Amino acid sequence: MKPDLEIKPTKRNRGNGAKTNGQAHRRSRPLSDTAKLKEFDKLGPFEIKDFVQKVASKSALESSLSYLNAGRGNPNWVATEPREAFFLLGQFAVTESKRVLDLPPGVGGMPGASGIAGRLEAWLAKHNDMPGAPFLQAMVPWAVKKFSFDPDKFVHELVDSIIGDHYPVPDRMLVHNEQIVHEYLEWAMCGNPRPKGKFKIYAVEGGTAAMCYIFKSLKSNRILNPGDTIALGVPIFTPYLEMAHLEDYDLHYVEIHAKQEDRFQYPDSEIKKLLDPKIKAFFIVNPGNPFAVALSPDTIKKIGAVLKKRPDLILLTDDVYGTFVPGFRSLMGEFPENTIGVYSYSKYFGCTGWRLGTIAVYEDNIFDKMIAAHPEPIKKLLDKRYGGLTLKPRDFAFIDRIVADSRDIALNHTAGLSLPQQVMMTLFSLSELMDEKKAYQKACIGICKKRVEATIEGLDIEVGPNEYFDYYYGLIDFEFFARKYLGEEVVKWMKENVHPLDIVFRLAEDHGIVLLNGGGFAAPDWSVRISFANLENHVYDDIGRAVRAIARGYRQAYEAATGKSAPPAPTRAPVARR
Repeated sequence: MKPDLEIKPTKRNRGNGAKTNGQAHRRSRPLSDTAKLKEFDKLGPFEIKDFVQKVASKSALESSLSYLNAGRGNPNWVATEPREAFFLLGQFAVTESKRVLDLPPGVGGMPGASGIAGRLEAWLAKHNDMPGAPFLQAMVPWAVKKFSFDPDKFVHELVDSIIGDHYPVPDRMLVHNEQIVHEYLEWAMCGNPRPKGKFKIYAVEGGTAAMCYIFKSLKSNRILNPGDTIALGVPIFTPYLEMAHLEDYDLHYVEIHAKQEDRFQYPDSEIKKLLDPKIKAFFIVNPGNPFAVALSPDTIKKIGAVLKKRPDLILLTDDVYGTFVPGFRSLMGEFPENTIGVYSYSKYFGCTGWRLGTIAVYEDNIFDKMIAAHPEPIKKLLDKRYGGLTLKPRDFAFIDRIVADSRDIALNHTAGLSLPQQVMMTLFSLSELMDEKKAYQKACIGICKKRVEATIEGLDIEVGPNEYFDYYYGLIDFEFFARKYLGEEVVKWMKENVHPLDIVFRLAEDHGIVLLNGGGFAAPDWSVRISFANLENHVYDDIGRAVRAIARGYRQAYEAATGKSAPPAPTRAPVARR
């Protein structure tokens, strides 16, 4: 008996007889022109997405379909409490400016520090019915007690910074903000046990800026040089693949494959590649993007075994999605001396537009030691590069070099993330630290989990549990799916006659759905990435049904081309592995 690939009616009332995205709105169209699709092979998935979006939006408009873009990772929720506090704090800050100077044209002064904590307390008491007031009333004393802050200095940093009337000082990060974010990162990234020492943190314009700055400083300080080899844990966020090849860096890379059959952990055969001394660094995204699985303790232990033999191996870990895995443990928590940690607030707090990220480097790290071990000619070149910033350039820490390099050295005096952004970072961090029951984290994970379950229902498969899965993205291995539903003969024909990109273009044209091609992430060519973060819950079962419709179309194309009936396959796909 052939599997049920017919699209079942949706459970919900669509109204007006509108077609669902899970229903093909026309007879299966001819297979795409393979030669034409091959032209897209040289593009990354986000660039291909631009073409797919045009197809999907046009198709949705012409065929009364909902346009569903599950290709982007921008969440459709926001953290409201810290935002309420931010905007209310801004109102208080303006009153503080006008208290110092208030000229009729609307000219204020710079807020003063003396007594400002008491004035904020009194002002909030008068406005305690305003959104954000209860949070601020609880936050200030909580932070003062937790971090032993001077109340006036802490509140003045917030008020003066939200006004934005000074350059960032220190340029790397505001003093109170760094201490708060350090504690937040210890919770979010390090797990247990926490490192005994401290991280130095650079507040940056999101994870994107962090990547650019780190690549630049690794090259500028001759830690990575053109022609060097790095390892990339794949599948991986595509810019890591693309940046390595740029003439700016000209790095070679070895792929360390997380295997689906190993529940997207790195098997021994892949980890052993890191023992090659020509590999200078290992870059990973953890939990993975697109496969959304965090490193297990066993995998982390295997990486530790490599470091015992290769204590010079650089680790760079991009941990944006770590907060979606309870008890998450980053490499920066386990191996802080070797690790550059990248984190972005964008996904967890729904603030991609705020551009809030961090670079964290441990106080006792191999990067400073590598720079100190350079031969004298290179030291002299670096002395010249950083000599205008410090009297002792050889004592200039790597994290501070990242700050300077981010502004091409000459503009270092105006480096640093904008101060209102740093206030928002402080409020986001404190909102999480004060949430002892982790209600916000549970709510965010719950949103994504419901969408995963709906997609699985639409696909009509069973998926086993995985405690390291973050629910933010999903990687649908279409070849795996088709093999279970259609059988080996159809899959063999499909791979000989259909270009892998046909899947995403067919989803766009027939169903108005946008997904990203997995091949661009160094995932299997016959895979697609789906974001569970940015669409309403009720559409995800339709996306699953649409993928089944694509499989049905390939079965029909096989039967038409060969004159054979597709061989029997299981009536229900076996359990798939995350």
